[in-house]
Amino acid sequence: MRLNYIKFAWRNLWKNKGYATINITGLAIGMTAVLLIGIWVQNQFQFDNFYSNKDNLYRLWNKYEDEGEISMQKSTSGKAAPALEADFPEVEHTARVFWPSNRLLSFNDKKIKSSGTEVDPSFLQMFDIKILKGNSHQALKGQSNIVLTESLAQKIFGDTDPLNKTLLVNNQESYTVSGIMADMPSNTGFNFSYLIPLTNPDKYSPNWNHIAFSTYIQLKDGTDVTAFNKKLVNIIANKTSNELKGSLFLYPVSKMHLYSKFEQGIPVGGKIDQVKLVAGIGLLILLIACINFINLSTARSQKRAKEVAVRKIVGAQRNSLITQFLTESILLATISGVLAVGLTTLVIPIFNKILGKPLLFSVAEPMIWISLIVCILLTGILAGLYPSFVLSSFKPIKSLKVFGNSRKFNLNFREVLVVFQFGIALILIVATLMVRKQIEYVGKRDIGYNNAQLIEIPMEGDMSKNYEVIKSELINKGIAQAVTRTGSSITQYSGSSFGNFSWDGASPELGKKIVFNIVRTESDLVNTLGLQLAEGRDIDYARLAADSTAVLLNQAAIKEMKLKTPIGSFFKWGNKTYTIVGVIKDYVYDSPYHPVQPLLITASKNSLYNMVVRTSPTLPIDQSLEQLKQILKKFNPAYPFEYQFVDEQFAWKLKEQQQTAQLAFIFSSLAIFISCLGLFGLASYITELRTKEIGIRKVLGASVSGITGMLSKDFIKLVLIAILIASPIAWWAMYKWLQDFPYRIDMQWSVFVLAGLAALTLAIVTVSMQSIKAALSNPVKSLRDE
Repeated sequence: MRLNYIKFAWRNLWKNKGYATINITGLAIGMTAVLLIGIWVQNQFQFDNFYSNKDNLYRLWNKYEDEGEISMQKSTSGKAAPALEADFPEVEHTARVFWPSNRLLSFNDKKIKSSGTEVDPSFLQMFDIKILKGNSHQALKGQSNIVLTESLAQKIFGDTDPLNKTLLVNNQESYTVSGIMADMPSNTGFNFSYLIPLTNPDKYSPNWNHIAFSTYIQLKDGTDVTAFNKKLVNIIANKTSNELKGSLFLYPVSKMHLYSKFEQGIPVGGKIDQVKLVAGIGLLILLIACINFINLSTARSQKRAKEVAVRKIVGAQRNSLITQFLTESILLATISGVLAVGLTTLVIPIFNKILGKPLLFSVAEPMIWISLIVCILLTGILAGLYPSFVLSSFKPIKSLKVFGNSRKFNLNFREVLVVFQFGIALILIVATLMVRKQIEYVGKRDIGYNNAQLIEIPMEGDMSKNYEVIKSELINKGIAQAVTRTGSSITQYSGSSFGNFSWDGASPELGKKIVFNIVRTESDLVNTLGLQLAEGRDIDYARLAADSTAVLLNQAAIKEMKLKTPIGSFFKWGNKTYTIVGVIKDYVYDSPYHPVQPLLITASKNSLYNMVVRTSPTLPIDQSLEQLKQILKKFNPAYPFEYQFVDEQFAWKLKEQQQTAQLAFIFSSLAIFISCLGLFGLASYITELRTKEIGIRKVLGASVSGITGMLSKDFIKLVLIAILIASPIAWWAMYKWLQDFPYRIDMQWSVFVLAGLAALTLAIVTVSMQSIKAALSNPVKSLRDE
């Protein structure tokens, strides 16, 4: 019996190929969107959420409170981890992780640059790092041990067993390979190819004021983290003599990725908002495809009313009719699901390229098929439920009587569905336009310096001792206009410090309140970057020995410090006194979406890891790079020439939102396409039902434009209603989204006008394709139809 249902359903779909094609195409695209989004959402929810002891793993945060305002900092002092482990029996393990950096790894003639970091030995056990070769408990115990990822080991050693082999790091220190670990998955915040032991944490964080580490804590089973956090409130004050206004607290590692946004010390969301948004868009696209099915099915109800009537007269029960129509719906969803698997396989490489992540879609994965079967059944049942009940409820006599009347069956319901479809499409168009405008706005922001023709080169090997010669040769040969060196990339700061500052006229409370981001340099920073001095001069430690205690501050720092005459003022940091020699206008060195924070630029000749070169505008960039390469090869032969363009590094900061914009564009396009597909099918069917009417009107002298307008106006009205209803919803949604960006565009009415015109134009074009075709048809054929 059930086989007969399937045969009959297949015959009916084959008989109505056009209708079936529209529905299958729409559902297949909708399911493909859901599959792609589902893979990405699963990846996001598993982010750092797969460790065996995840319920006891926490990251240590700093929290500062002043005059009712609470700010958060997820980096901590290196002093925190040993203090917690010593003072609190609830702590099982602690591990500090220093920021990853690139180092040159050498083995015989093989030299490879790779990113790695220094960690405490307990890190391997806390985070279930899978050791493929070696002993996980001993791998980082020795000060000169190094653990490589499997892929890095393959690059360096090939098929040779790497254990106990000696690597030269930065052509200076020898490390013994003590372990090989599995490559880190894509859904983790850790990004390294090797690990070495953290042997001198005081070098990076000499006191409680200097925050330079990511600190992780593993609590013992059964520990109440809320009660434990209360014990940490005064730990910084108890460990320091100057009563810093800061406290520590633990936050679950499993929540760090999705719930890392805080307001007044309370988690209020974060990446989870984007995940919910994208997941919601995927479900809306599938819903639009289901609406197409419902719309076309109820529109076809008039044509199938006679079939239903005849079947009821010969004894068919309503339950069997409902089963028949649901079988058709599920069969159609099944075909769409199979097509969706093929489409997903084809497009996931493009999806991965947009996201920059290797998301996997394997047809051999059981969960894929389980999810797909559930999706097919739900989609088939939901999409077919209403049409099946409507069609099976027809009375035989009435159904036979009204067959051929084109305006009696459930038009109100179909109108609501069309309005709903285009309302969603309009919201997605608005979202796409607003995201693009926000990115363009930030991209055009005055960043306070000229990042064109700026190149950064890591200071490695002999570059430090030959720096002055390299700089002189670059300038004398006309390759560079200016050269400087800094402690880190100029698109980020070297570190932060807080609570241990004082200056002329500052209250003790104010000195403890301000968090300064730190940049180290030697000289020529202002000239090389093209910064603007508000007053004073640049640091020139290379030529002026007295500048060892010189500092530059940005305008944001001066404003928070409430300094009226900064130049020449003394500035005390801990036990050392500095002199403010210059104030620079604010420039964007961190997130382009946020206001510029207080910046402290200090003079130094040590720990300068980055050379910045402003190339000559008279030389083509490829020539400049080639000559740079030759000079560095001469003075630093042991290291390969590596460089980065500063403007490209800055552009990288916009990448996440650009990905959001691309995804919004893709899924908006899909939603609009499916909506137009449904509208096309509906217009085709309504036009078919009114064929005879069109023929009569043409015989009576109606023009092509008149008939086109008559057939189009009802649909255009629905789209206009959708625009009126969806516009305030879109305004509210984008207003909420923009609140996450302190530096943002204003809501613009032109975006809504443009989105409305786009939706209206698409609807007119879609409907007119069928209307014009019907209006141009031969009326003799139309009237002869019956």
